[in-house]
Amino acid sequence: MSTETINKEILRGGQFLVKETKAEDVFTPEDFTEEQKMMRDSTKEFVDRELWAHWERFEKKDYAYTEECMRKAGELGLLGVAVPEEYDGLGMGFVSTMLVCDYISGATGSFSTAFGAHTGIGTMPITLYGNEEQKKKYVPKLATGEWFGAYCLTEPGAGSDANSGKTKAVLSEDGKHYLISGQKMWISNAGFCNLFIVFARIEDDKNITGFIVENDPSNGISLGDEEKKLGIHSSSTRQVFFENTKVSVDNMLSERGNGFKIAMNALNVGRIKLAAACLDAQRRVINEAVTYAQERIQFKTPIINFGAIKAKIAEMATNTYVDEAASYRAAKNIEDRIAIRQSEGNSHQEAELKGVEEYAIECSILKVAVSEDVQNTTDEGIQILGGMGFSADTPMESAWRDARIARIYEGTNEINRMLAVGMLVKKAMKGHVDLLGPAMKVADELTGIPSFDMPDYSELFAEEKELLGKLKKVFLMVAGAAVQKFGPKLEENQQLLLAAADILIEIYMAESAILRTEKNAKRFGEASQETQIAMSQLYLYNAVDIINQKGKEAIVSFAEGDEQRMMLMGLKRFTKYANQPNVVALRTTIADKVAEEKGYFIA
Repeated sequence: MSTETINKEILRGGQFLVKETKAEDVFTPEDFTEEQKMMRDSTKEFVDRELWAHWERFEKKDYAYTEECMRKAGELGLLGVAVPEEYDGLGMGFVSTMLVCDYISGATGSFSTAFGAHTGIGTMPITLYGNEEQKKKYVPKLATGEWFGAYCLTEPGAGSDANSGKTKAVLSEDGKHYLISGQKMWISNAGFCNLFIVFARIEDDKNITGFIVENDPSNGISLGDEEKKLGIHSSSTRQVFFENTKVSVDNMLSERGNGFKIAMNALNVGRIKLAAACLDAQRRVINEAVTYAQERIQFKTPIINFGAIKAKIAEMATNTYVDEAASYRAAKNIEDRIAIRQSEGNSHQEAELKGVEEYAIECSILKVAVSEDVQNTTDEGIQILGGMGFSADTPMESAWRDARIARIYEGTNEINRMLAVGMLVKKAMKGHVDLLGPAMKVADELTGIPSFDMPDYSELFAEEKELLGKLKKVFLMVAGAAVQKFGPKLEENQQLLLAAADILIEIYMAESAILRTEKNAKRFGEASQETQIAMSQLYLYNAVDIINQKGKEAIVSFAEGDEQRMMLMGLKRFTKYANQPNVVALRTTIADKVAEEKGYFIA
């Protein structure tokens, strides 16, 4: 594909809201290459053999087993999928790295956390920000699993406000070393890592600075006890203390004061990878729930035949399908943007950093949506299993506990909701996304006379796509009026930002599902996509309800009088179906197919 073609087809980050995306231009899981399918299958084989078969060991705080499995993953090359070949990695594209992250993370949150902390925030900052000498020295060891990495950012007084850390780095008198002193907490992999990425402040710098610090206890480094946690029991999580830890000036990562930028960009990648890490967990939970529901007999029938159970299974499967669609859509956008930048002469480092940064809005959307879906899926999994689900003798209980951390790390979901809207507004102000023009058109439409013509809905998703367009108008109406009213002070109105974010999230997720299904219906035939069509329609139905609720919440909270009445009328108009779907029939279609296939069936 030529650069010109790619540029025509790929929207910039956030532009999904104001520009049409064609179904043929999105990447879906059905587009995986044979090489990617082989990578997926070999990853699943490793997980089934080493992790899923021994899930109880992870619940018994067997940290040594987590480390052992990490070494085996390194031997298979799974720790180096995103690392360029010149540093002993596999040099795979962004979609392939997402794919491995997806399928390696579903069996246990303990291993998933260790894997993510090592490959993402432990290795990636050196790969993307390190100089050539640093990369040659450290990255091959990390890519092969000879060494393990950890990331020291959070402090007792610096969590979401990452740049407020108190850890100090003082230059030695001879100018050859920095002496680092401070306390870091919630450090994943701390108990077995060989290397830390440490963030500290030099003098009174405005921003923190990153350092590569080898884990040498004789160099003023000590660890707290393993933290007692709700879930991810075998993920080593400890406090790390630095007391005049001597670090060569050559081990400064990037430039002085660039640490906050490193941390934020690492989080962008971490957010979309976290979404991927929640996907296979949902598939496995669905499979366990279906197996149990087919075997559990009550009132002389398997409970999977009951409508109440069908409703749960249908919603679980639908969310998983939608989450896959959105995650891989964004991953391919990032991969293509990286390719464009490399074709324009950017280095691998520059291209990947800017490629991911371009889609930071989508990364935050995915982090929120998928982390909340995995929590809901595991919760419903427990409900389907009943007492057995609550028992620690089944993996459902541990899946629920492990899922809970996903809404906290890589930036809390509340922070990510506000970031998604905040970044979109900033892009609009820079002229990267034209929100003002479309928002003004929506404002004019509110005062106009609506059309009462009945469109032709005979084509697949004709009504759903028209409705999606109207839902985008809801966001433009609410966000446009809020920006006009509050201006730069909008970020102080957090509850409005949260409501706007939920509207934005539902639009992106619903559209991703519809585009995935439309693309597959065109190439495989509508008959083959009956269940996927039902999933897309069910998700949109739920999204409309959420958008209606959040839109109303925002409007009645900042608008008054005639403005409020007009916007509420607009909200009603923009969330109105011409033909309401039969929700029970949609759920039944989905649940019956999942039952027939004995689990989540979309590979």
